[in-house]
Amino acid sequence: MTAFLHYLAYDFKNGLRDKSLLLLNYLFPLGLFIMMGFLMGGVNPAFNETIIPAMIIVAIMSVALLGMPNPIVSDRVAGVYRSFKINGIPASHILSIPPLGNQLHILLVSAVITILAVPLFSAALPVNWAAFLLVDLVAFFAMAGLGMLIGVIATNDRATILLSQLIFLPSMILSGLMMPFDMLSPAMQRVALLLPATHAMNAFRGLAYGWESTFNPAWSLGILFTGGLIAFTLAVLLFQWDSRNPKRGRSPFLAIFALVPYVVAVLLY
Repeated sequence: MTAFLHYLAYDFKNGLRDKSLLLLNYLFPLGLFIMMGFLMGGVNPAFNETIIPAMIIVAIMSVALLGMPNPIVSDRVAGVYRSFKINGIPASHILSIPPLGNQLHILLVSAVITILAVPLFSAALPVNWAAFLLVDLVAFFAMAGLGMLIGVIATNDRATILLSQLIFLPSMILSGLMMPFDMLSPAMQRVALLLPATHAMNAFRGLAYGWESTFNPAWSLGILFTGGLIAFTLAVLLFQWDSRNPKRGRSPFLAIFALVPYVVAVLLY
């Protein structure tokens, strides 16, 4: 347990010391928050009402999808995990450290966005703070699971970037962060339901803010939790200790099963 806590503390501090991680954990989401507040607020004043949940989801995606997978790939290529295996550290512990450490970063960024959004952009505050925190935690759990799974199955940094962007870029456009979900065509709405950010935004709207939601917000929360649980389980099952070992016990294509809860959402919508 002591070693676990030391590694957790190291991972958290590394998120502040490493320039690339500092950019993805703090500078990028907070800079985008300021920029979008002034630009989108001028074009669409209604955006300022939802800027807090929208920008928190962007911060979660930045940390979980863009920041977390690369260190997993780099450490595997560098042979760091060989020493972990020799010392009997299970893969589940290795994959739980980055989400726990980065969850602290997300909570800090969420607090900054929430505090600044009201005086800067007249943003709406949640009516249910417990639900607001719960959705924040569950949304990060779902996306961190995908981030860990990407780090496990990606063979190099380029593959990591490609897989992360396959989720990040569509989420920015289709998930209701920049424009209401109801404005999408029926076909695009079904595509959007494959994205965790869509369900996170719906859960924020319905549970934390008490606004009318497109579909059941509790259903969205359940999908996020189930998706995160499946993704983390698959990440542990597909984890490789050493990239130099050509033998892989299980096919990386099993990672596609992480999308099962979101596919079910499409079928039931």
